Amino acid sequence: MAPYESLYGRKCRSPVHWDEIGERKLLGPDMIREMAEAVTQIRQRMETAHSRQKSYSDQRRRMLEFSVGDQVFLKVAPMKGVMRFGRKGKLSPRYIGPFHITERIGDVAYRLDLPASMSQIHNVFHVSMLRKYVSNPFHILKHEPIELKENLSYTERPIRIIDQQILQLRKREISMVKVEWQNHNQDEDATWEMEEDMRNQYPELF
Repeated sequence: MAPYESLYGRKCRSPVHWDEIGERKLLGPDMIREMAEAVTQIRQRMETAHSRQKSYSDQRRRMLEFSVGDQVFLKVAPMKGVMRFGRKGKLSPRYIGPFHITERIGDVAYRLDLPASMSQIHNVFHVSMLRKYVSNPFHILKHEPIELKENLSYTERPIRIIDQQILQLRKREISMVKVEWQNHNQDEDATWEMEEDMRNQYPELF
């Protein structure tokens, strides 16, 4: 039933229900017929719009299914300042692995064989977080130890500041610092950050 009917115990007095028994004598057959035709047209147009939107969504939707023993990549949530596999920013990989599937849980969940370094993570994941791995010796990404939180996110902490400069704009100056991040190369992986933001987040560096 509609929320209005469940709340008040009767149907809403809208044109949708004007053609019910007992209303025709009060409103007249012509008005009832016009309202019924209008409601029918509205429902048809809503069904057409719903079908159109569903067809757009189905083009991007795909059914994923894996078998026990398959290898899959696991989706993670990278944070700003994190570099994985020599890439950073938008080019940073969003998946780690591959991992073996050891068990299927229901229709849309799978249990993975995670390494000991990820023992704090629950090893059952929804199918939407998995991507199938096609074995290819030239496409293997070496798995690096990474400390993941329970929500599969990870953060990178800075080690020290290796350089500093002033960014000159048209009307103001911005102080920038070059930061060396944990577990990354000093020159290749260092990033320029705003000094004010770094002072607020990591005052121990200054």
